[in-house]
Amino acid sequence: MVDAAPAVGAGGVADRAGGVAAVKSGPLPSEFTFGTDYTGRVKYTGIGDSDCSIAQALDVVGDWWTLLVVRDVAGGVNRFSDLAAELGVSRKVLTERLAMLVERGVLERRRYSDRPARFEYHLTDAGRGLLPVLIALQNWGAQHVMGDGTLSATSEPASAEARRVHGLVGTRIPALMLPGADGTPADPIAAGAAWTVLYTFPGSPSVEPSLAPGWEQVPGGPGCTLEARTFRDRLPEFAKLDAAVVGACTQRYEQLARFAELENVPFPLLSDQGLELATALRLPSFRAAGADRLKRATLIVDANRVVRDTLYPVPDPAASVDEALRIIGALTVS
Repeated sequence: MVDAAPAVGAGGVADRAGGVAAVKSGPLPSEFTFGTDYTGRVKYTGIGDSDCSIAQALDVVGDWWTLLVVRDVAGGVNRFSDLAAELGVSRKVLTERLAMLVERGVLERRRYSDRPARFEYHLTDAGRGLLPVLIALQNWGAQHVMGDGTLSATSEPASAEARRVHGLVGTRIPALMLPGADGTPADPIAAGAAWTVLYTFPGSPSVEPSLAPGWEQVPGGPGCTLEARTFRDRLPEFAKLDAAVVGACTQRYEQLARFAELENVPFPLLSDQGLELATALRLPSFRAAGADRLKRATLIVDANRVVRDTLYPVPDPAASVDEALRIIGALTVS
């Protein structure tokens, strides 16, 4: 993709970084200001509705390359060359997007080399505030663009979501800290264990009454309690394989504390209410009862944070625990 040269409309608004941000040198137009890009297609060069938060937000992140940059930085792709390779974007376009996102406070630069001077890009608080936007787009795309509009907490084995989860094999889990059931931030990868079984689940209606109405009718939704109980009861078998179990969902940490108490869960349950894990790994998700939810999946991760195997979809939560044990046993002897 090639960016057009800056175009200036009648309102004195000049385009920068493909129409994402605007340099305003005159009065705001009443509507969009238009220019023409290199293909001859009409595109906006600024958004003039200064009283609309949606319009002003789109002035920062309305370009699709920009959101993809935020997506990949959230996933731990922090260096220029890696971002260029991951996105398949020209260096010119990427340079402009990164400069704009730093200028607008979405990203910050951190030096990792003095000679030559090189920087990594990381999300700021404002950047992390965009994670729910990315997940909302993912949910909408999965349900209404790639799906048939039906609400579901699972996917077909041959689905794009399944391919994406299985594509995590060989990748590293980025450094993350998520609130535990006591509110203390914790790493989703267990320290000192040879293996971590990181499983995600939608949430339990037993600690969130608003989730209960109609939950039994959502495909793939029910089963969180059965899954937790099965992991709990099989925990000694995982321990023999030097494997730790960690659960994660988007319910609040105090809800997870109550769930752990009700079900006598001895292993960590982490809250991804901020959607950092979901966004970093692009985990399958959906929206129900006014909140974003993680679909049920299991990742087998080694001590180096590398994903070695995955289970998705998970049609039988109890059977998936058996399968996780089998996979770790096979990996241990291989």
